[in-house]
Amino acid sequence: MDDVKRLAATKPVVIFSKSFCCMTDYVETLIRNFGANPTIYELDGFHNGQQMEKALLTLGCNPSVPAVFMGRELVGGAKEVTSLNVRGELKQRLIDASAIWV
Repeated sequence: MDDVKRLAATKPVVIFSKSFCCMTDYVETLIRNFGANPTIYELDGFHNGQQMEKALLTLGCNPSVPAVFMGRELVGGAKEVTSLNVRGELKQRLIDASAIWV
């Protein structure tokens, strides 16, 4: 879990994914449309990716990817990010995370 938290703290918006996760493409595009530049870590590229995936499940991400962190805080997966967008709250979350400036 330490690796997940450490990596989630490296940038304003961090997405944990797997190379074959199509929902990550959707979430990334949605976030980029607001002008943010998310950092994406593909778990299948890490030697301890399975442990990191288990840590994400422990934190409450189910399914484990995509897992989106904004401002070091776990937002959730594609469903949660989409819900923020539909409610008109995604832009403010990105601002609060210092991912965009308006």
